[in-house]
Amino acid sequence: MDEAGARVVLAWYYPAPYGIYNTPPEQIDSVVPVLTDAANHYYLIYEGAWDPVAYCCYGPDARVPGGDYDQVALDVGLGVRPDLTGQGRGNEFVAAVLDHGRAVFDPAAWRVTIARFNARAQRVWEKAGFECVEEFEREMDGMAFVILAGSVE
Repeated sequence: MDEAGARVVLAWYYPAPYGIYNTPPEQIDSVVPVLTDAANHYYLIYEGAWDPVAYCCYGPDARVPGGDYDQVALDVGLGVRPDLTGQGRGNEFVAAVLDHGRAVFDPAAWRVTIARFNARAQRVWEKAGFECVEEFEREMDGMAFVILAGSVE
């Protein structure tokens, strides 16, 4: 992900209850370097020449403090442009993220961490063959999350 793409996705605004995914405007400059650092493995998903519709990350940045990440798996994070959420395109985005992850990382297994209230995201990942393996509360504020795991087959 480059700086322009990072600034685009960080400016996306999600209505309640998905507002936890919003980046406060005063924090954008400090978060851009995280998304553009190649070691953090953030990628944009485009439609057309330059129309970002989603983004993903692989590895530790897809984890939430408080979860059990001892099992070997590639952690995946996915963010969809707010106007495209709930439109039935989640399966398409998850498939693209998993295909890209297979090509780049050749993982032994997959793992995704989702806010427990986000039933839409959980359904999409479950349709992709993922199953809930853990529920926990985030260390900093007690927010509930679930971890879903999937095989690479």
